[in-house]
Amino acid sequence: AGGAGRRYYFPRPGRPVSFEDSPDWGDDITVDAAGAAHDSSSSSIHLASASAASSAYPSPSPSLPGPSASGSGFRERKVAGAALVWKELSVSVRDGRRPGRVVRGSSGYALPGTLTVVMGPARSGKSTLLRAISGRLRGAERMYGEVFVNGVKSPLPYGSYGYVDRDDVLIESLTVREMLYYSALLQLPGVFSSKKSFVEDAIAAMSLGDYADKLIGGHCFTKRLPTGERRRVSIARELVMRPHVLFIDEPLYHLDSVSALLLMVTLKKLASTGCTVIFTMYQSSTEVFGLFDRICLLSNGNTLFFGETLACLQHFSNAGFPCPIMQSPSDHFLRAINTDFDRIIAMCKNLQDDQGDFSSVSMDTAVAIRTLEATYKSSAEAASVESMIAKLIEKEGPYLKSKGRARDAARIGILTWRSLLIMSRDWKYFWSRLVLYMLLALSIGTIFIDIGHSLSSVVVRISAMFVFVSFLILLSVCGVPAHIDEIKIYSHEDSNRHSGTLVFLLGHFLASIPFLFLVSISSSLVFYFLIGLRNEFSFLMYFIITIFMCLLANEALMMIVAYIWLETYKCTLTLICLYVIMMLVAGYFRIRDAIPAAVWDYPLSYISFHTYAVQGLVENEYVDTSFAVGATRTIPGVQAVRGSYGISSSAGAKWMNLLVLLLMAIGYRVVLYVLLRLDVRRHVRLGRRSCWPSIHTSAAPK
Repeated sequence: AGGAGRRYYFPRPGRPVSFEDSPDWGDDITVDAAGAAHDSSSSSIHLASASAASSAYPSPSPSLPGPSASGSGFRERKVAGAALVWKELSVSVRDGRRPGRVVRGSSGYALPGTLTVVMGPARSGKSTLLRAISGRLRGAERMYGEVFVNGVKSPLPYGSYGYVDRDDVLIESLTVREMLYYSALLQLPGVFSSKKSFVEDAIAAMSLGDYADKLIGGHCFTKRLPTGERRRVSIARELVMRPHVLFIDEPLYHLDSVSALLLMVTLKKLASTGCTVIFTMYQSSTEVFGLFDRICLLSNGNTLFFGETLACLQHFSNAGFPCPIMQSPSDHFLRAINTDFDRIIAMCKNLQDDQGDFSSVSMDTAVAIRTLEATYKSSAEAASVESMIAKLIEKEGPYLKSKGRARDAARIGILTWRSLLIMSRDWKYFWSRLVLYMLLALSIGTIFIDIGHSLSSVVVRISAMFVFVSFLILLSVCGVPAHIDEIKIYSHEDSNRHSGTLVFLLGHFLASIPFLFLVSISSSLVFYFLIGLRNEFSFLMYFIITIFMCLLANEALMMIVAYIWLETYKCTLTLICLYVIMMLVAGYFRIRDAIPAAVWDYPLSYISFHTYAVQGLVENEYVDTSFAVGATRTIPGVQAVRGSYGISSSAGAKWMNLLVLLLMAIGYRVVLYVLLRLDVRRHVRLGRRSCWPSIHTSAAPK
């Protein structure tokens, strides 16, 4: 099929990622100049990406160099990595909207040093098959069949594989090198200094040297990282583990043709080091298609072909669907098996144009799919695949061991430091809130300045404190986008087992303390002295700590809402509604004893942190004080306040309010821990898809 005059692409030798700790199949397996691997029994197994028959679809691009016809550019080397085999693999989904089998009886293999692509139209089961092979199926998905790793029926252990999701979830305020370095610290055990070489190898493998010290999200003077380079960073994040197998869901998602070709050439170079690369793809250009070694073609969950890429062209030709000249093979495949083209042709029946322009297949798509499936099952290629699978699982290769991971204490420290760095750089976290809080404190302080300390000033001072606390909390909604980003980053790292729920919550909590205390003390000092509250250090510190505890509890509530919705508009609307309700039942507009008991007093007024914050501040200001009434008579401050706000006369009552705020800050985080730990969003989303958007790691099956 190749022809002597055809040109094939082969990767140039370059600096690869080192996989020294990858297991070998054994000293008796080598790769010859033709790219075939031979064992002691002289059975031929195609393992290397150098095989012209397995990876060399002719490329018309003159910019892609090819080797000489003699193949003298190849050298004999060991093949390291892991061989994956899936046999009669089926996946069913227990979903109200899409029940039944998503993948049906698929069999195939992916070998070290090769690129294996799972291709098919939308909703054909590509991503589901990839998740099944990698052992990352969701709760509603059930797998039937067998998956072998180096001939051993066992799941892939931690550290032996990397999984790259379709959507890039990156930390915008970090540089590429920092992003990979913190990822290495979270994933790998051992001392920090030894992990730098892993990061540099990953940067070199993905050709990110020119972007290593650039911010991923950019800033006011530089642009954000291009889409192609962002995709490379996502892949490099998994390469710091030096995996034996790399899974990628849609590596060319949202990439233009040039970026797609550059990325695939990079992956080809990566595979040449011995790494097993398997990925999904919807469509590709002719140049990109020429880089694939093997293709698994799916339609509606059925395997229409598995084998070498050139053999797939022959398979379509044998079934009566030869690929037209000057047409991309992947375009031809998808037009033959994608039922959406039937609707396009039906819509154009009234047009005078030739209908052959819309599809290169003359028969109905459903008939074409059945013909291709039947042709494949009876073909020599299918028998060859079964024979190859039998050989691969006949002899057990080296068992992949877990590479270990960083200790939880170390990961908490790493996440805390990383969060501090992110918060210090990203204005969405606390700097915007600091500016708004200072403006709020100045505004309220200057409006209520010089109100005096007479009996008539009590109501005005209480109003000032209530407005300050309420608007301080209300303005915190500007931090919602940052919390949504945090949840998405956690979801990605947790799904790849780089982090954990408790590690994430403790790291975020410890990192937020200095920033929350900074905004608390700065805004409180301005407000406190402009209003003219009690001029004693102990009362000032209580005021600051109360504001700090209130913001700490509010931060946890914002995280809960951000986790529930994951959309800025819905989160903001929900929080504003909650804050307004909390303000109404806090005892300012109507004393709590007079609020209707059902719902408003209990439980709403008891779960409002406005209630305890304002009540504690009022008690801090007026307990153990008195006001002169006339020339000789005085009344206690508590009595003066009770007409407009309900407080306790006990000197320790304010500390009880502070304790309640602390318990609320802890309690909200416990609720968030339970939600994250049980992955409540996933279970609720399965029943109510329209109301619960998915996180990037839970994209709809394709």
